[in-house]
Amino acid sequence: MPTHELIAATLSATSVWLGTRRSPWCYPAGLVSVCVYIWVYLGARLYSEVLLQCIWVGMLVLGWWRWRQHLDSKGHVRIAALDRRSGALHLAAGIGCGLVLGHVMATHTNASLPWLDAQLTALSLVGQFWQNRRHIAAWWMWIAVDVVYVGMFVNKHLFVTAVLYAGFVGLAIKGLRDWQKAARNAAAA
Repeated sequence: MPTHELIAATLSATSVWLGTRRSPWCYPAGLVSVCVYIWVYLGARLYSEVLLQCIWVGMLVLGWWRWRQHLDSKGHVRIAALDRRSGALHLAAGIGCGLVLGHVMATHTNASLPWLDAQLTALSLVGQFWQNRRHIAAWWMWIAVDVVYVGMFVNKHLFVTAVLYAGFVGLAIKGLRDWQKAARNAAAA
């Protein structure tokens, strides 16, 4: 178990835990984590994951900025609704991008698991887009992709990361419940 994988996993878990609490501090922890994970995924030849980590940098900066504009009096981010039409369009775009990226990775690189890695990458971007926009649906996406990620990381012998993603499933369930409760409380107020 490489030390840098353990460091990245710890920072990533901290970031997700802070996200479940609707704290904008999830973003700086996530930024450091993705920088370390670039190194981890390069070593595993998971090039779509490397690309994803590079994109995360920009998305995390944007998310941090957006969340800081929408804080309640307790410093928690306010939750925003996602309409079904937009959600369906985002999902379709994610699946389409995953297919294009999968083709590129399968035909132009020596990527390991190019199609699965690409689809998870694309759907993770949809999840982060929703997270940045403060949508509860992000937690449903994280549950779905993280379950599949566990299997992929076990297959690649990235056991620390597989355990991390199994933990992410639990954190995503917690985030979903906490955000649903916060949305109900806000609607009742």
